[in-house]
Amino acid sequence: MHPDLQNMKKILYIFAFIFCCISFDLSAQGPPDPGGGGGGPNCFPPPCVPIDGGLSWLLIAGTAYGGKKIYDMNKKEEE
Repeated sequence: MHPDLQNMKKILYIFAFIFCCISFDLSAQGPPDPGGGGGGPNCFPPPCVPIDGGLSWLLIAGTAYGGKKIYDMNKKEEE
């Protein structure tokens, strides 16, 4: 084997070894704990607007009201 090729192989092995050692330290980590006690919101992002049963019932009621209005308009047109 050519001497330059042997040197390149050694350099490549050293580079691969260093890359492997460094890559373990570069793993993704979560954000740090903000600390400061517990008075803040327990969600992320902070505007914490709950979309729960209340909003669902409001949407159902709005849909039913709109459906009734459309039904009444169609019934009026038929008469």
